[in-house]
Amino acid sequence: MRSIRMKITLLTVCAIVASMASATLLSIIAVGRIGNSDSNQILSLLCETGQKSLDSYFKSVEQSVEMVSSFVEADIEATELEEMQAHVDRVRAIFEKAAYQTNGVLTYYYRIDPAVSGTARGFWYANLDGEAFREREVTDITRYDTADTSRLVWFTVPKATGKPVWIPPYATENLNMRVFSYNVPIYRESRFIGVVGIEIDYFTIANLVNHIKLYENGYAFISDAQGALICHPHIDVAQLDDESRPEPPEGILSDALPVKYEFEGVSKLGVWLPLSNGMRLNVVVPASEINGGWQRLIWMISVVSVALLAAFSLLAMRLTNRITAPLRELTEAAGQVNAGNYDFELTYSGDDEVGILTSAFRRLVRHLESHIGDLSARAFADALTSVRNKGAFDIHIRELQEALRDGPESPQFAVGVFDCDNLKTINDKYGHDKGDIYLKTASSLICRVFQHSPVFRIGGDEFAVILQKDDYRNRIALIRQFHEMAAEISAAASEPWERISVSVGIADFNHRTDRFVGDVTRRADKRMYENKRKRKAAQAEQDGNAAG
Repeated sequence: MRSIRMKITLLTVCAIVASMASATLLSIIAVGRIGNSDSNQILSLLCETGQKSLDSYFKSVEQSVEMVSSFVEADIEATELEEMQAHVDRVRAIFEKAAYQTNGVLTYYYRIDPAVSGTARGFWYANLDGEAFREREVTDITRYDTADTSRLVWFTVPKATGKPVWIPPYATENLNMRVFSYNVPIYRESRFIGVVGIEIDYFTIANLVNHIKLYENGYAFISDAQGALICHPHIDVAQLDDESRPEPPEGILSDALPVKYEFEGVSKLGVWLPLSNGMRLNVVVPASEINGGWQRLIWMISVVSVALLAAFSLLAMRLTNRITAPLRELTEAAGQVNAGNYDFELTYSGDDEVGILTSAFRRLVRHLESHIGDLSARAFADALTSVRNKGAFDIHIRELQEALRDGPESPQFAVGVFDCDNLKTINDKYGHDKGDIYLKTASSLICRVFQHSPVFRIGGDEFAVILQKDDYRNRIALIRQFHEMAAEISAAASEPWERISVSVGIADFNHRTDRFVGDVTRRADKRMYENKRKRKAAQAEQDGNAAG
């Protein structure tokens, strides 16, 4: 016959076992789901950020080439074939400006089909030392069969396809350098005239890809739509021929994301997104690294559960309330994380198994939150100008406001607001692509002058700069320099959209009167509009005097 004490103890132990088993199982399931979900989200966010960065760069190259090709086709319509050399010289001047305004350009060229003109062959410029573009002797196209698209691909492929095309990496015949190129065929009344193109150094793209990293051994690479390697941080693709190029691992082309495959005996997880030039950006990481955190946590939960069960069996009645309370808190926290809420507090800090579990869970969640926050921060870039966007500006303003509230001393800073005049006129009259060129030119000048300050695009035609330290101390000189450089650019410009006209307003933070950073921003915005009115009045007076 069992005693009442034994029955109560047995009943309590059974209840504890059932409770612990349920709590542990729920924790394992929740952590597993959260770990898988967040791992996939981290990979997807990193791949999406890399895709936007690369597509933005590819788009800048396309815009430069297409801007030149538009000029070429418009100019060649009014040019007699015997006057082709004069046409080439006009294109040369336009192309030089476009090449200098586009990052990473190795060479640019305008080649005319020998069947069109035997004397005006076009031109080819290369920047091999990173300092300046210098003209080089053009390839003699007549030595090749231009119907063979395997040779002179920068010329033969756009000629064969009849449309703008990105050429996969190839080795230039004259420079013996591996490059990407974007080429646009030129036609006059359906007759093929030649090719306008830009070549990008292979290592420019490789460096962009190499900066996309995750954990210790995660990396990104570029492949074509069939999975063949184009750019890889650990494989010198430039030295591989078709026979030595590794076959795509089985599963890497799957449409189901994340992709799961094995490479050189290592299980990997990855995601891919298409790039605007027809290639694919792949981001992969060893499965052991991306899943290791939550798998270790599950293991810890299991180990701690066994230890706690043994302890509860000996001290059931005495420790029940103390143990179940932190476990409930941990379970609630796991549920919040599963719902996407990372803003919670785990108060239990006891020096026991549950405390270890809570601390480990807290560190894991904060680690995931930090990674997600870091990836999200990369998205705060303006797609057109590559400066920071309105979201980044709002964050910067909040951080300054916190510094005003919490810092021992008020920071010294000023806010500059810049508004691009006449953008609507340029868009309406010349097209939005010319308006984009106008905005990028203005943005580039702002960045050049205020190179030590964060620059933001806060509206369609409006930019802002937060001046601190040296830029704050030299703000008057910098504003004067900005207007002088804008005048120089406008004086040298041949097209309305290349002339810079920017209204500027700048306001200093006054710790005696300004309670909020927004006060400074509004004052700078008001001064910008005052500057705009004065500039318009001065222009109207100047136009009136000219008419009189």
